[in-house]
Amino acid sequence: MADRVYPAAKPNPPPGAAAANGNGSAPPASFPAPKSQMYQRPIYRPQAPTKRRRGRSCRCSFCCCFCWALLVLILLAFVAAVAGGAFYLLYRPQRPSFTVSSVRLTSLNLTSSPTAPVLTDAITLTVTARNPNKKMVYLYDDLTLSVATAANAVPLGTATVPGFTHAAGNTTVVTATVANSAVTVDPSGAGSDIKRSGAFSVAVDADTSAGVRVGGLKTKKIGIQVHCEGIKVTPPPPPPVEPKKVKGKNSTAALAPAPAAADAETTVSTAAHSCKVRVRVKIWKWTF
Repeated sequence: MADRVYPAAKPNPPPGAAAANGNGSAPPASFPAPKSQMYQRPIYRPQAPTKRRRGRSCRCSFCCCFCWALLVLILLAFVAAVAGGAFYLLYRPQRPSFTVSSVRLTSLNLTSSPTAPVLTDAITLTVTARNPNKKMVYLYDDLTLSVATAANAVPLGTATVPGFTHAAGNTTVVTATVANSAVTVDPSGAGSDIKRSGAFSVAVDADTSAGVRVGGLKTKKIGIQVHCEGIKVTPPPPPPVEPKKVKGKNSTAALAPAPAAADAETTVSTAAHSCKVRVRVKIWKWTF
């Protein structure tokens, strides 16, 4: 027996569909539904990533690095200030003091050449160094002492003194002799500064390097320059003249009295002269 085929049921028209047809009858429904009424899934199309602005990113990174570096520098400066303040309150550091106790011009000879005068001299110096600190020890390298005229800086000689350890609260006396041996000097400066009779002013300089020891800690040595000025020296008296033989009334030889020699103490500057101490800091190629 053959199967019977039943016609598909017609769907009910939506409300108002009858009004759309002119004669009032419902339009025939179409099956299957048209493609325009079917649900279509949108096709996925990957989009290219948006390009970031490199310039703005670099500027932001630079600003962040600069801010962090500035913050680190401020913290380091703060820590250094606190440590320095604590060190000052604990040890009360003071610079060493230097004084020229005496200066003796033992010999002086300057030729009278108008173009190239030759100078020979010798000066004995006594320098007193004092350490005013109670807990700090100074460690000095060799000291280089030099003497020159105050007006035109005509060199009068140099000498080197061995270094020493300057204990806390200690006073050290250094003696040296600076000399020139047949050195050609500037005729204009030497003629006006150096006097064969009468006092003239000289300046004394000392260059060295010194470090500080506090307990078991030692600092790196830095340059120190000591400058002393306003020191007056007097040339030594001329050598005594040999006595001359003269004839007396009875034709007997007699010795004429020699001229009185100047007292040797007149060649010594006994007044103590304080010196200025300057620290010379070297940063790379420059020295301050």
